[in-house]
Amino acid sequence: MASNKLTVSELDFDNIKVNLKTFLQGQSEFQDYDFEGSGFAVLIDMLAYNTHYLGFNANMLANEMYLDSADIRKNIVSLAKMLGYTPTSARASSADLAIRVNNVPSTTTSITMDKGTIFTTSVDGTSYQFVTNQSYTIQPDSGVFNFSSVKIHEGTLVTFKYTVDSNDVDQKFIIPSNNADTSTLKVSIQTSASDTTTEVYNLANSYSGLTDITKSYFLQESDDERYEVYFGDGVLGKKPIDGNIVILEYVVTNKTEANGASSFALSGDIDGFSDVSITTVNNAANGSDAQTKESIRFNAPLQYTAQDRAVTSKDYETIVKSVYANAQSVSAWGGEDDETPQYGVVKIAIKPISGSTLTTSTKESIKAQLKKFNVVSVRPEFVDPETTTILLTSNVKFNENSTTKTADTLKSNIIDVLTNYNNNTLNQFEGIFRYSKVTGLIDDTDESILSNITTLRMRKTLTPQLNTSARYNIYFRNGIYNPHSGHNMAGGGIISTSGFKISGDTEDRIYYLDDDGQGNIRRYYLTGSTRNYVNNNQGTVNYGTGEIVVSSLSISSLENIKGESTSVLEITTQPESNDIIPVRDQILNIDIANSTITVETDTFVGGSADAGVGYTTTSSY
Repeated sequence: MASNKLTVSELDFDNIKVNLKTFLQGQSEFQDYDFEGSGFAVLIDMLAYNTHYLGFNANMLANEMYLDSADIRKNIVSLAKMLGYTPTSARASSADLAIRVNNVPSTTTSITMDKGTIFTTSVDGTSYQFVTNQSYTIQPDSGVFNFSSVKIHEGTLVTFKYTVDSNDVDQKFIIPSNNADTSTLKVSIQTSASDTTTEVYNLANSYSGLTDITKSYFLQESDDERYEVYFGDGVLGKKPIDGNIVILEYVVTNKTEANGASSFALSGDIDGFSDVSITTVNNAANGSDAQTKESIRFNAPLQYTAQDRAVTSKDYETIVKSVYANAQSVSAWGGEDDETPQYGVVKIAIKPISGSTLTTSTKESIKAQLKKFNVVSVRPEFVDPETTTILLTSNVKFNENSTTKTADTLKSNIIDVLTNYNNNTLNQFEGIFRYSKVTGLIDDTDESILSNITTLRMRKTLTPQLNTSARYNIYFRNGIYNPHSGHNMAGGGIISTSGFKISGDTEDRIYYLDDDGQGNIRRYYLTGSTRNYVNNNQGTVNYGTGEIVVSSLSISSLENIKGESTSVLEITTQPESNDIIPVRDQILNIDIANSTITVETDTFVGGSADAGVGYTTTSSY
């Protein structure tokens, strides 16, 4: 008996069409019917298309119901809201200024810098405007008027007002501007058009502790990546009444474009005075784009897990990302896990999207925001990221008969691949250097590449205190290659440094450090290529942990590195494992410019006459 059942597991158009034809051919009325040669084929196509579209839409609709699979931003935002998560808006670049007002009459008792005071700057030939979003008032100090710390934001200060109307059931208080920085948002409510009494409302991060008189507002992302301000219902948070005027004040920004600005000029005057001296305390930084869909998808569940309290290190990592939008990567750990244990402290390292470290004022701002999440007995402490540099030496062989590319072109392509790996996988706290991954990427750069032999070294830098006897601790936090006690003692061990001079050295020699393979750091100078050791106990090295201690060293100056002056001493060694793992505040980075990539023809497969005689290999060690 012919089957009269449809196969419904296929959503592809062609498969749907075949299934429909098979179904109809299974009916006695259409057993000998020529579907392709009749107008019936058009009807089958129409049914197949309709089924395909319906199946596709149903599948996409199902995807949009879950945070993991949703693709449309407003759906991702809505699902994140169910977890109590609000995506961060665009952030304005900000700078800190110290301003001295000159030629002020002695009778002046105070000077006020108004909110909205404009400063101008230029980055790469393009002019930008910075503004203050609060007022500052100072009194003279010994007759001098100094604004010691003025924060300015790139963009335009905008004020928008709504009149509350309870009859408008669809009334929403939308921030109408694109690229509004909600971190600069100030919300206040004026009693009425005739009564200018104004109350300031503060952002509520949760419903905990709210009463019917709490002057708080809430924030959520609405359509078109704009933000909506909304208020309590009279039970959880004070509810605005008819006639109240909602005042929204915020900065509209160009996001990242003004990052790095360092020189500012006053536009206009300060309380009538235009003769000012401006010093940039912190260059412009922290400008960033609005949070991406991928970032929302990743961070929303983590913040929900944290439950608005910072207890574990993961809680701190999540909350820091929520209060500081410019954080590209965050690492937090208990102070008791540090090399020098500190109890009651949580260490936090932040790598910003723009720049390499945070300013002191930014750290203090983040610390202030963390207070509402902190456990009372735990104190957050910020540290700057430490970079461990990886140097590659790679000998690559390729088959010249299978490509038209030259060795130089292949080398350039390999550098591009390594640069991409460096930028996208490393350069963050969780970025592990996987040796097999890197060598595989080199091999896969081009089908003509046959093999590569790649070795690596690690390098760290320290900035010495010149002309001061000091102890230095260098933490590689990865084992150092030392296969047996006394390894390569005669050749200088496995550790090397750049050159330096010693305070009070009458010979004015250039010194270097190495190790004896037995855990001791040695200091020496060179006579030709001969090492003359002057101190065989200049410090210690723990090969297992990668900790190097240099003791009682007074450096007077540093030798140029690669022909350029420097303020750092370079320490280089070979790792025990070819996989290098960043620990705590550590970030890995491949120094591609100073790595050695050699690309050469494989003579064996190339059929060279001396292939079997002159073919050379390279050892991994």
